[in-house]
Amino acid sequence: MIIPRLMIAAPKSNSGKTLVTCALLGALKKRQINIAACKCGPDYIDPMFHRTVLGIASENLDTFFTGEDETKRLFADFAKPYDMVLMEGVMGLYDGLGGIRREGSSYHLAEVTDTPIVLVVDVHGMGYSMIPFISGFLDYDTKHLIKGVILNRISKGFYETICPMIKKELSIEVYGYLEDKSRLKIDSRHLGLKLPNEIEDIRDILDKSTKYIEETVDVERLIELAGKVKKIDTKKIVSVSDETNRVIIDTHIIDNPKNLTLAVARDEAFCFYYDANIRMFKERGVKIRYFSPLHDDKLPEDIDGLLFGGGYPELYADKLSDNKSMLASVKKTISSGAPSLAECGGFIYLHKELEDDKKNTYPLVGMIDEKVNYKGRSVRFGYVELSDKGSRFLSEKYKIKGHEFHYYDSSNNGSDVCAVKPVTEKSWSCCYVSDNHWWGFPHLYYPSCPAFVDEFIKKMEQKGQNNYEFNNK
Repeated sequence: MIIPRLMIAAPKSNSGKTLVTCALLGALKKRQINIAACKCGPDYIDPMFHRTVLGIASENLDTFFTGEDETKRLFADFAKPYDMVLMEGVMGLYDGLGGIRREGSSYHLAEVTDTPIVLVVDVHGMGYSMIPFISGFLDYDTKHLIKGVILNRISKGFYETICPMIKKELSIEVYGYLEDKSRLKIDSRHLGLKLPNEIEDIRDILDKSTKYIEETVDVERLIELAGKVKKIDTKKIVSVSDETNRVIIDTHIIDNPKNLTLAVARDEAFCFYYDANIRMFKERGVKIRYFSPLHDDKLPEDIDGLLFGGGYPELYADKLSDNKSMLASVKKTISSGAPSLAECGGFIYLHKELEDDKKNTYPLVGMIDEKVNYKGRSVRFGYVELSDKGSRFLSEKYKIKGHEFHYYDSSNNGSDVCAVKPVTEKSWSCCYVSDNHWWGFPHLYYPSCPAFVDEFIKKMEQKGQNNYEFNNK
Protein backbone atom coordinates (compact mmCIF):
# COMPACT_ATOMS: atom_id res chain seq x y z
CA MET A 1 0.00 0.00 0.00
CA ILE A 2 1.20 3.51 -0.80
CA ILE A 3 -0.13 5.65 2.03
CA PRO A 4 0.90 9.33 1.94
CA ARG A 5 1.78 10.09 5.54
CA LEU A 6 3.56 12.52 7.81
CA MET A 7 4.36 12.72 11.52
CA ILE A 8 4.31 15.97 13.51
CA ALA A 9 6.65 15.44 16.45
CA ALA A 10 8.66 17.62 18.83
CA PRO A 11 11.75 17.63 21.07
CA LYS A 12 9.57 17.77 24.20
CA SER A 13 6.03 18.08 25.49
CA ASN A 14 4.29 21.47 25.35
CA SER A 15 5.99 22.41 22.08
CA GLY A 16 2.72 22.98 20.22
CA LYS A 17 2.27 19.58 18.53
CA THR A 18 -1.48 19.34 19.03
CA LEU A 19 -2.25 22.87 17.86
CA VAL A 20 0.00 22.51 14.80
CA THR A 21 -1.47 19.08 14.02
CA CYS A 22 -5.04 20.35 14.27
CA ALA A 23 -4.24 23.45 12.22
CA LEU A 24 -2.70 21.30 9.50
CA LEU A 25 -5.66 18.91 9.56
CA GLY A 26 -7.91 21.91 9.02
CA ALA A 27 -5.77 23.16 6.14
CA LEU A 28 -5.71 19.73 4.48
CA LYS A 29 -9.45 19.33 4.91
CA LYS A 30 -9.98 22.73 3.22
CA ARG A 31 -8.03 21.37 0.25
CA GLN A 32 -10.56 18.54 -0.12
CA ILE A 33 -7.99 15.93 0.88
CA ASN A 34 -9.54 12.83 2.43
CA ILE A 35 -7.37 13.11 5.52
CA ALA A 36 -7.25 11.03 8.71
CA ALA A 37 -5.26 11.41 11.92
CA CYS A 38 -3.38 9.11 14.28
CA LYS A 39 -1.95 9.66 17.75
CA CYS A 40 1.22 7.99 18.95
CA GLY A 41 0.78 6.49 22.39
CA PRO A 42 -2.06 5.96 24.86
CA ASP A 43 -3.37 9.55 24.98
CA TYR A 44 -7.16 9.94 24.77
CA ILE A 45 -7.46 13.72 24.69
CA ASP A 46 -5.42 14.71 21.62
CA PRO A 47 -7.49 12.37 19.38
CA MET A 48 -10.60 14.22 20.56
CA PHE A 49 -9.15 17.41 19.08
CA HIS A 50 -8.40 15.57 15.83
CA ARG A 51 -12.00 14.40 15.77
CA THR A 52 -13.26 17.93 16.45
CA VAL A 53 -11.48 19.10 13.29
CA LEU A 54 -12.24 16.15 11.00
CA GLY A 55 -15.50 14.75 12.35
CA ILE A 56 -14.08 11.20 12.28
CA ALA A 57 -12.30 9.07 14.87
CA SER A 58 -8.54 9.27 15.27
CA GLU A 59 -6.53 6.08 15.76
CA ASN A 60 -4.10 5.41 18.63
CA LEU A 61 -0.93 3.59 17.56
CA ASP A 62 1.55 2.31 20.11
CA THR A 63 4.49 0.00 19.49
CA PHE A 64 4.57 -1.07 23.14
CA PHE A 65 0.94 -2.13 23.06
CA THR A 66 1.08 -4.12 19.82
CA GLY A 67 4.70 -4.59 18.72
CA GLU A 68 6.16 -3.70 15.35
CA ASP A 69 4.33 -5.99 12.91
CA GLU A 70 0.88 -5.62 14.44
CA THR A 71 1.24 -1.84 14.79
CA LYS A 72 2.18 -1.60 11.13
CA ARG A 73 -0.81 -3.75 10.17
CA LEU A 74 -3.18 -1.74 12.35
CA PHE A 75 -1.97 1.44 10.70
CA ALA A 76 -2.35 0.01 7.18
CA ASP A 77 -5.90 -1.21 7.93
CA PHE A 78 -6.88 2.15 9.39
CA ALA A 79 -5.34 4.14 6.53
CA LYS A 80 -6.88 2.20 3.62
CA PRO A 81 -9.89 4.51 2.99
CA TYR A 82 -7.91 7.77 3.13
CA ASP A 83 -5.76 9.84 0.80
CA MET A 84 -3.33 10.89 3.54
CA VAL A 85 -2.68 10.30 7.24
CA LEU A 86 -1.23 12.85 9.66
CA MET A 87 0.31 11.40 12.83
CA GLU A 88 0.83 13.35 16.03
CA GLY A 89 3.76 12.30 18.19
CA VAL A 90 3.92 11.98 21.96
CA MET A 91 6.22 13.75 24.43
CA GLY A 92 9.74 14.19 23.01
CA LEU A 93 10.61 12.43 19.76
CA TYR A 94 12.77 9.72 21.37
CA ASP A 95 10.84 9.41 24.66
CA GLY A 96 9.39 5.91 24.87
CA LEU A 97 8.70 3.29 27.50
CA GLY A 98 9.74 4.55 30.93
CA GLY A 99 11.14 7.63 29.22
CA ILE A 100 14.23 5.66 28.16
CA ARG A 101 13.20 2.85 25.81
CA ARG A 102 12.42 3.12 22.11
CA GLU A 103 9.13 1.17 22.34
CA GLY A 104 6.20 3.53 22.53
CA SER A 105 8.18 6.52 21.28
CA SER A 106 7.21 8.72 18.37
CA TYR A 107 10.44 7.82 16.62
CA HIS A 108 9.81 4.08 16.91
CA LEU A 109 6.34 4.48 15.40
CA ALA A 110 7.78 6.56 12.55
CA GLU A 111 10.50 3.96 12.05
CA VAL A 112 8.05 1.03 12.01
CA THR A 113 5.72 2.77 9.54
CA ASP A 114 8.57 4.46 7.61
CA THR A 115 6.96 7.87 8.08
CA PRO A 116 8.76 11.19 7.45
CA ILE A 117 8.98 13.44 10.52
CA VAL A 118 8.62 17.21 10.81
CA LEU A 119 9.70 18.57 14.19
CA VAL A 120 7.79 21.41 15.81
CA VAL A 121 10.49 23.21 17.76
CA ASP A 122 9.55 25.77 20.39
CA VAL A 123 12.43 28.24 19.98
CA HIS A 124 11.09 30.97 22.28
CA GLY A 125 14.07 32.57 24.01
CA MET A 126 16.59 30.96 21.64
CA GLY A 127 18.82 32.43 18.98
CA TYR A 128 21.62 30.64 17.15
CA SER A 129 21.46 27.97 19.88
CA MET A 130 18.49 26.43 18.10
CA ILE A 131 20.85 25.13 15.40
CA PRO A 132 22.99 22.87 17.66
CA PHE A 133 19.79 21.98 19.52
CA ILE A 134 18.15 20.67 16.33
CA SER A 135 21.46 19.13 15.26
CA GLY A 136 21.44 16.93 18.34
CA PHE A 137 18.12 15.41 17.32
CA LEU A 138 19.41 14.82 13.81
CA ASP A 139 22.46 13.00 15.19
CA TYR A 140 20.19 10.39 16.82
CA ASP A 141 18.09 9.97 13.68
CA THR A 142 19.69 6.75 12.44
CA LYS A 143 16.99 6.16 9.80
CA HIS A 144 17.10 9.75 8.50
CA LEU A 145 13.38 10.24 9.05
CA ILE A 146 13.52 13.88 10.20
CA LYS A 147 12.94 15.84 7.02
CA GLY A 148 12.43 19.32 8.41
CA VAL A 149 11.22 21.63 11.13
CA ILE A 150 8.49 24.13 11.90
CA LEU A 151 9.69 26.84 14.28
CA ASN A 152 7.18 27.77 16.96
CA ARG A 153 7.02 31.02 18.95
CA ILE A 154 9.38 33.03 16.79
CA SER A 155 8.98 36.46 15.21
CA LYS A 156 8.74 36.83 11.46
CA GLY A 157 11.84 39.00 11.38
CA PHE A 158 14.10 36.58 13.22
CA TYR A 159 12.66 33.63 11.29
CA GLU A 160 13.76 35.24 8.05
CA THR A 161 17.25 35.63 9.52
CA ILE A 162 17.70 32.14 10.99
CA CYS A 163 15.86 30.06 8.36
CA PRO A 164 18.61 30.13 5.68
CA MET A 165 21.24 29.35 8.33
CA ILE A 166 19.35 26.22 9.44
CA LYS A 167 18.99 25.02 5.87
CA LYS A 168 22.67 25.60 5.11
CA GLU A 169 24.19 24.18 8.30
CA LEU A 170 21.82 21.27 8.92
CA SER A 171 20.75 20.41 5.35
CA ILE A 172 17.09 20.03 6.30
CA GLU A 173 13.98 21.84 5.21
CA VAL A 174 12.33 24.60 7.20
CA TYR A 175 8.62 24.42 6.43
CA GLY A 176 7.60 27.58 8.20
CA TYR A 177 6.99 29.17 11.56
CA LEU A 178 4.35 30.30 14.04
CA GLU A 179 4.47 33.48 16.02
CA ASP A 180 3.62 33.50 19.71
CA LYS A 181 -0.18 33.77 19.57
CA SER A 182 -1.03 33.38 23.24
CA ARG A 183 -4.75 33.60 22.59
CA LEU A 184 -4.51 30.35 20.61
CA LYS A 185 -3.19 28.30 23.51
CA ILE A 186 -5.33 25.43 24.77
CA ASP A 187 -5.65 25.29 28.55
CA SER A 188 -4.43 22.25 30.47
CA ARG A 189 -5.12 20.56 33.79
CA HIS A 190 -3.77 17.55 35.67
CA LEU A 191 -4.55 14.91 33.01
CA GLY A 192 -3.55 17.03 30.02
CA LEU A 193 -5.42 19.43 27.79
CA LYS A 194 -8.96 20.40 28.59
CA LEU A 195 -11.46 18.49 26.49
CA PRO A 196 -12.71 20.16 23.29
CA ASN A 197 -16.30 20.32 24.50
CA GLU A 198 -15.16 22.21 27.63
CA ILE A 199 -13.55 25.02 25.64
CA GLU A 200 -16.23 27.55 24.73
CA ASP A 201 -14.42 28.99 21.70
CA ILE A 202 -12.65 25.83 20.55
CA ARG A 203 -13.96 26.06 17.00
CA ASP A 204 -12.77 29.66 16.73
CA ILE A 205 -9.35 28.68 18.12
CA LEU A 206 -8.96 25.86 15.62
CA ASP A 207 -10.19 27.94 12.69
CA LYS A 208 -7.78 30.77 13.54
CA SER A 209 -4.95 28.26 13.92
CA THR A 210 -5.64 26.93 10.43
CA LYS A 211 -5.71 30.48 9.06
CA TYR A 212 -2.39 31.38 10.71
CA ILE A 213 -0.63 28.20 9.65
CA GLU A 214 -1.67 28.70 6.04
CA GLU A 215 -0.05 32.15 6.17
CA THR A 216 3.30 31.09 7.63
CA VAL A 217 3.74 27.35 6.92
CA ASP A 218 4.20 25.86 3.44
CA VAL A 219 1.30 23.38 3.49
CA GLU A 220 1.79 22.42 -0.16
CA ARG A 221 5.38 21.34 0.46
CA LEU A 222 4.24 19.27 3.45
CA ILE A 223 1.69 17.53 1.23
CA GLU A 224 4.48 16.85 -1.26
CA LEU A 225 6.68 15.44 1.52
CA ALA A 226 3.88 13.14 2.71
CA GLY A 227 3.65 11.68 -0.78
CA LYS A 228 7.34 10.74 -0.93
CA VAL A 229 6.95 7.50 1.00
CA LYS A 230 7.50 3.82 0.35
CA LYS A 231 4.71 1.29 0.36
CA ILE A 232 3.76 -0.43 3.61
CA ASP A 233 4.24 -4.21 3.67
CA THR A 234 2.28 -6.02 6.36
CA LYS A 235 2.42 -9.61 7.50
CA LYS A 236 -0.81 -11.56 7.89
CA ILE A 237 -1.14 -12.43 11.56
CA VAL A 238 -2.96 -15.62 12.53
CA SER A 239 -3.39 -16.57 16.17
CA VAL A 240 -5.57 -18.86 18.25
CA SER A 241 -7.26 -17.83 21.47
CA ASP A 242 -6.97 -20.83 23.80
CA GLU A 243 -9.68 -19.42 26.02
CA THR A 244 -12.38 -19.65 23.37
CA ASN A 245 -10.75 -21.83 20.69
CA ARG A 246 -11.58 -19.22 18.07
CA VAL A 247 -9.22 -18.45 15.24
CA ILE A 248 -8.37 -14.76 14.77
CA ILE A 249 -7.07 -13.53 11.41
CA ASP A 250 -5.92 -9.90 11.35
CA THR A 251 -7.97 -9.46 14.56
CA HIS A 252 -11.20 -10.25 12.63
CA ILE A 253 -12.98 -13.18 14.21
CA ILE A 254 -14.27 -15.85 11.85
CA ASP A 255 -17.45 -16.95 13.59
CA ASN A 256 -20.04 -14.48 14.87
CA PRO A 257 -21.35 -14.65 18.40
CA LYS A 258 -25.04 -14.77 19.13
CA ASN A 259 -27.04 -11.59 18.71
CA LEU A 260 -25.25 -9.70 21.47
CA THR A 261 -25.41 -6.05 22.53
CA LEU A 262 -22.79 -4.22 24.58
CA ALA A 263 -23.94 -1.09 26.39
CA VAL A 264 -21.13 1.50 26.44
CA ALA A 265 -21.21 4.54 28.75
CA ARG A 266 -20.42 7.60 26.68
CA ASP A 267 -20.99 11.24 27.58
CA GLU A 268 -19.08 14.19 29.05
CA ALA A 269 -18.04 12.16 32.10
CA PHE A 270 -17.08 8.96 30.26
CA CYS A 271 -15.31 9.72 27.01
CA PHE A 272 -11.91 7.99 27.11
CA TYR A 273 -12.09 5.10 24.65
CA TYR A 274 -9.61 3.65 22.20
CA ASP A 275 -11.47 3.38 18.93
CA ALA A 276 -9.69 0.07 18.30
CA ASN A 277 -11.23 -1.38 21.48
CA ILE A 278 -14.78 -0.62 20.35
CA ARG A 279 -13.98 -1.76 16.83
CA MET A 280 -12.87 -5.18 18.08
CA PHE A 281 -16.34 -5.84 19.47
CA LYS A 282 -17.97 -4.64 16.26
CA GLU A 283 -15.72 -6.85 14.14
CA ARG A 284 -16.89 -9.82 16.19
CA GLY A 285 -20.53 -9.05 15.49
CA VAL A 286 -21.38 -7.38 18.80
CA LYS A 287 -23.77 -4.45 18.57
CA ILE A 288 -22.74 -1.29 20.42
CA ARG A 289 -25.41 0.76 22.16
CA TYR A 290 -24.23 3.97 23.81
CA PHE A 291 -25.89 5.40 26.90
CA SER A 292 -25.28 8.32 29.22
CA PRO A 293 -24.91 7.84 33.00
CA LEU A 294 -25.35 11.62 33.20
CA HIS A 295 -28.47 12.18 31.12
CA ASP A 296 -30.35 8.87 30.75
CA ASP A 297 -32.76 7.55 33.36
CA LYS A 298 -31.75 3.91 33.03
CA LEU A 299 -29.70 1.46 31.01
CA PRO A 300 -30.84 0.39 27.54
CA GLU A 301 -33.11 -2.63 27.34
CA ASP A 302 -31.97 -6.10 26.22
CA ILE A 303 -28.25 -5.70 26.73
CA ASP A 304 -25.76 -8.51 27.32
CA GLY A 305 -22.84 -6.61 28.84
CA LEU A 306 -21.63 -3.21 30.00
CA LEU A 307 -18.48 -1.17 29.42
CA PHE A 308 -17.61 1.89 31.50
CA GLY A 309 -14.57 3.72 30.08
CA GLY A 310 -12.48 6.45 31.59
CA GLY A 311 -13.02 10.17 31.65
CA TYR A 312 -13.70 12.82 34.26
CA PRO A 313 -16.50 11.55 36.53
CA GLU A 314 -15.10 13.75 39.30
CA LEU A 315 -16.08 16.87 37.34
CA TYR A 316 -19.68 15.67 37.14
CA ALA A 317 -19.90 13.85 40.47
CA ASP A 318 -22.90 15.87 41.65
CA LYS A 319 -24.94 15.12 38.52
CA LEU A 320 -23.91 11.47 38.44
CA SER A 321 -24.86 11.12 42.10
CA ASP A 322 -28.19 12.91 41.61
CA ASN A 323 -29.18 10.52 38.82
CA LYS A 324 -30.52 7.95 41.30
CA SER A 325 -32.52 6.00 38.75
CA MET A 326 -29.43 5.35 36.61
CA LEU A 327 -27.36 4.36 39.65
CA ALA A 328 -30.08 1.88 40.64
CA SER A 329 -30.37 0.57 37.08
CA VAL A 330 -26.63 -0.06 36.83
CA LYS A 331 -26.44 -1.76 40.21
CA LYS A 332 -29.47 -3.98 39.51
CA THR A 333 -28.19 -5.01 36.07
CA ILE A 334 -24.68 -5.88 37.24
CA SER A 335 -26.03 -7.65 40.32
CA SER A 336 -28.27 -9.77 38.13
CA GLY A 337 -25.22 -11.20 36.35
CA ALA A 338 -24.59 -8.93 33.35
CA PRO A 339 -20.86 -9.06 32.50
CA SER A 340 -19.12 -5.70 32.92
CA LEU A 341 -15.84 -3.95 32.28
CA ALA A 342 -14.89 -0.74 34.09
CA GLU A 343 -11.69 1.24 33.60
CA CYS A 344 -10.42 4.25 35.57
CA GLY A 345 -13.35 6.71 35.56
CA GLY A 346 -15.75 3.82 35.09
CA PHE A 347 -14.10 2.04 38.01
CA ILE A 348 -14.59 5.17 40.14
CA TYR A 349 -18.28 5.26 39.15
CA LEU A 350 -18.88 1.76 40.55
CA HIS A 351 -17.60 2.74 44.01
CA LYS A 352 -19.79 3.48 47.00
CA GLU A 353 -18.77 7.15 47.06
CA LEU A 354 -16.37 9.77 45.74
CA GLU A 355 -14.73 12.58 47.70
CA ASP A 356 -13.58 15.44 45.47
CA ASP A 357 -10.72 17.91 45.91
CA LYS A 358 -12.96 20.17 48.02
CA LYS A 359 -13.86 17.29 50.40
CA ASN A 360 -17.42 17.05 49.07
CA THR A 361 -18.73 13.48 49.13
CA TYR A 362 -21.04 11.97 46.47
CA PRO A 363 -22.75 8.56 46.65
CA LEU A 364 -22.31 6.50 43.47
CA VAL A 365 -23.30 3.00 42.25
CA GLY A 366 -22.00 1.08 45.25
CA MET A 367 -21.00 -2.18 43.58
CA ILE A 368 -17.62 -1.68 45.25
CA ASP A 369 -18.03 -0.94 48.94
CA GLU A 370 -15.11 1.49 49.05
CA LYS A 371 -14.41 5.21 48.77
CA VAL A 372 -12.46 7.12 46.09
CA ASN A 373 -10.80 10.42 46.95
CA TYR A 374 -8.54 13.06 45.43
CA LYS A 375 -4.80 12.67 46.15
CA GLY A 376 -3.51 15.95 44.71
CA ARG A 377 -0.88 14.20 42.59
CA SER A 378 -0.53 11.51 39.98
CA VAL A 379 -1.06 8.27 41.88
CA ARG A 380 0.21 5.75 39.34
CA PHE A 381 1.43 6.76 35.92
CA GLY A 382 2.65 4.84 32.90
CA TYR A 383 2.44 1.60 31.01
CA VAL A 384 1.55 -1.67 32.73
CA GLU A 385 1.30 -5.36 31.82
CA LEU A 386 -1.55 -7.13 33.58
CA SER A 387 -2.08 -10.80 34.39
CA ASP A 388 -5.18 -12.41 35.84
CA LYS A 389 -4.26 -14.19 39.07
CA GLY A 390 -7.35 -16.38 39.00
CA SER A 391 -7.38 -17.08 35.23
CA ARG A 392 -11.02 -15.94 35.11
CA PHE A 393 -10.53 -13.71 32.05
CA LEU A 394 -7.05 -14.69 30.91
CA SER A 395 -5.12 -17.93 31.28
CA GLU A 396 -1.54 -17.87 32.55
CA LYS A 397 -0.41 -17.74 28.91
CA TYR A 398 -1.83 -14.26 28.35
CA LYS A 399 -1.15 -10.75 29.55
CA ILE A 400 -2.95 -7.59 28.52
CA LYS A 401 -1.27 -4.20 28.26
CA GLY A 402 -2.59 -0.88 29.48
CA HIS A 403 -1.82 2.53 30.89
CA GLU A 404 -2.59 4.38 34.13
CA PHE A 405 -2.87 8.10 34.80
CA HIS A 406 -5.14 9.38 37.58
CA TYR A 407 -5.21 11.76 40.53
CA TYR A 408 -7.91 9.86 42.43
CA ASP A 409 -7.41 6.58 44.25
CA SER A 410 -9.55 3.98 45.96
CA SER A 411 -9.42 2.93 49.59
CA ASN A 412 -9.09 -0.59 48.14
CA ASN A 413 -8.00 -1.07 44.52
CA GLY A 414 -8.62 -4.82 44.54
CA SER A 415 -6.13 -7.67 44.44
CA ASP A 416 -7.18 -10.02 41.62
CA VAL A 417 -4.66 -8.81 39.01
CA CYS A 418 -0.90 -8.45 39.04
CA ALA A 419 0.32 -5.24 37.41
CA VAL A 420 3.96 -4.93 36.34
CA LYS A 421 5.75 -1.84 35.02
CA PRO A 422 7.67 -3.07 31.97
CA VAL A 423 10.93 -1.14 32.55
CA THR A 424 11.41 -1.18 36.31
CA GLU A 425 9.48 -4.46 36.82
CA LYS A 426 7.86 -2.91 39.86
CA SER A 427 4.67 -4.86 40.58
CA TRP A 428 1.52 -4.49 42.66
CA SER A 429 -1.92 -6.02 43.03
CA CYS A 430 -4.99 -4.29 41.67
CA CYS A 431 -8.44 -4.71 40.11
CA TYR A 432 -11.60 -6.59 41.00
CA VAL A 433 -12.07 -9.64 38.78
CA SER A 434 -14.71 -12.33 39.03
CA ASP A 435 -16.34 -14.75 36.59
CA ASN A 436 -18.22 -11.87 35.01
CA HIS A 437 -16.43 -8.60 35.65
CA TRP A 438 -13.06 -6.84 35.38
CA TRP A 439 -12.91 -3.49 37.20
CA GLY A 440 -9.81 -1.39 37.85
CA PHE A 441 -7.87 1.81 37.23
CA PRO A 442 -5.75 0.63 34.26
CA HIS A 443 -6.97 1.63 30.80
CA LEU A 444 -6.70 -1.55 28.73
CA TYR A 445 -5.70 -1.73 25.08
CA TYR A 446 -7.65 -4.74 23.81
CA PRO A 447 -5.68 -5.36 20.57
CA SER A 448 -2.68 -6.18 22.78
CA CYS A 449 -4.56 -9.34 23.85
CA PRO A 450 -7.50 -10.36 21.61
CA ALA A 451 -8.21 -13.29 23.96
CA PHE A 452 -9.51 -10.76 26.51
CA VAL A 453 -12.27 -9.62 24.16
CA ASP A 454 -13.04 -13.21 23.14
CA GLU A 455 -13.46 -14.22 26.77
CA PHE A 456 -15.71 -11.27 27.56
CA ILE A 457 -17.91 -12.11 24.57
CA LYS A 458 -18.10 -15.68 25.84
CA LYS A 459 -19.30 -14.35 29.20
CA MET A 460 -21.89 -12.21 27.41
CA GLU A 461 -23.14 -15.33 25.60
CA GLN A 462 -23.46 -17.13 28.94
CA LYS A 463 -25.28 -14.26 30.64
CA GLY A 464 -28.17 -15.55 32.67
CA GLN A 465 -26.89 -19.14 32.64
CA ASN A 466 -24.81 -18.70 35.77
CA ASN A 467 -25.37 -17.20 39.19
CA TYR A 468 -22.34 -15.07 40.00
CA GLU A 469 -21.11 -14.21 43.45
CA PHE A 470 -19.49 -10.80 43.85
CA ASN A 471 -16.36 -10.48 45.90
CA ASN A 472 -15.76 -6.81 46.62
CA LYS A 473 -12.97 -7.37 49.06
